[in-house]
Amino acid sequence: MRRIMILNSKGGCGKSTISTNLAGYFATQGIETRLLDFDPQQSSIEWLQMRPEGRPKIRGLSANIDQIMVPNHKGVMIIDTPAGMRGKELKSYVRQAHTIIIPVLPSPIDMRATARFIESVLLLGRVDKKKVRLAVVANRVRKQTRIYQGLRRFLDSLGIPFIAVLRESQNYIRAVDQGLSIFEGAPSKVEEDLAQWKPIIKWLKSSDSRPARKKKRAEETN
Repeated sequence: MRRIMILNSKGGCGKSTISTNLAGYFATQGIETRLLDFDPQQSSIEWLQMRPEGRPKIRGLSANIDQIMVPNHKGVMIIDTPAGMRGKELKSYVRQAHTIIIPVLPSPIDMRATARFIESVLLLGRVDKKKVRLAVVANRVRKQTRIYQGLRRFLDSLGIPFIAVLRESQNYIRAVDQGLSIFEGAPSKVEEDLAQWKPIIKWLKSSDSRPARKKKRAEETN
C-alpha cells in the first residue's frame, strides 16, 4: 500500500486540507484509501466523521506513527502529520513515507520556516537515496501579488519539485463542512480548483513521485 505523507513542521499551512482532498480523490477513483491523522487537532478524522453515507469509502485511523500496520496489497494511505516535528520524531515519520508533499504558505515567516524544515528532511538521507520522493505545493495563494513572486523565487531555489499552486478558495471551506473533497463538488463550481490539482495528480501518477526501488512493483497504485 502506497504511503503519501503531507508534511511540514509549520502549523497552519494546510496539511489537513491537502490530506482530505487527496483521500477524496483516490476514493472517487475506486482505489482503496486510508486516511491516517496524527495531528493532535484530528481535523482529518473529524472531516471523515462528517462524510455522508453513500460516498466512496475512506477508512480512518488515529495512532502512533510507529504503530502503522501497512496492508500488503493495492491502495493508498494518506498520512496527515502534526506540526513541530524535529529530530528523531521527524525521522520516524519520514521513514514511513514513500512520497512526501510539503505545503507552504506565501509569507516570509512560512518560507523561512519551510526552508529550514526541508533542509532538516534532506539531512536524513532518505531523499538523496531516493527512498522517498519530495515535492512542494504552494497553498492559499493569490497570484497577482508581490509576495507570490517572492514565493516562486523561493520555491524554485529549493532544488526539489515545485508542482502546484492552490488558490485560497471558499470551495474548500464548503467541502470540508460537508465531509467532502473538492473532487466531489459540482463541476461547474469547482472547475478552477480542479485545474489547479491536475499537476499534483499528474506528479503522483508519475515515476518521479515513487521511490526508486518501488517503480516496477505492480502493487503500487496509480
